[in-house]
Amino acid sequence: MQSIGTLLPLILMLAVFYLVIFIPENKRKKKYAALLSNLKINDEVMTKGGMMGKIINIQDEYIILESGPDRTRIKLAKSGIGSAINVSTSEVAEKK
Repeated sequence: MQSIGTLLPLILMLAVFYLVIFIPENKRKKKYAALLSNLKINDEVMTKGGMMGKIINIQDEYIILESGPDRTRIKLAKSGIGSAINVSTSEVAEKK
C-alpha cells in the first residue's frame, strides 16, 4: 500500500505532462497537415524562412513559389511552408 503512495505523484506528473504537452502538439500537427493538403495554385504562403510568394505549381513533395517583382521562382519542399496568407478566390467563393 505504501508503494502506491510513492508512485501516485509520478503518475500525476505524467498525466499533467500528457495533457499540457502532447494533446496541443497533436492538434497543431493535424492543423498543419490540413494546411499542406489544402494548398492550391494561386494561394499566397509564407515559408518558415520568412519568404512570401504565390504558388504556381504543386507536385507530390515540392511546390514552386513565385515571389518578388521579378517573378523569381523557387522550388520548395512542402514542409517548408509556414503558413497560408491568402487563399485563392475560388475557395472563398465556395465558403459563401
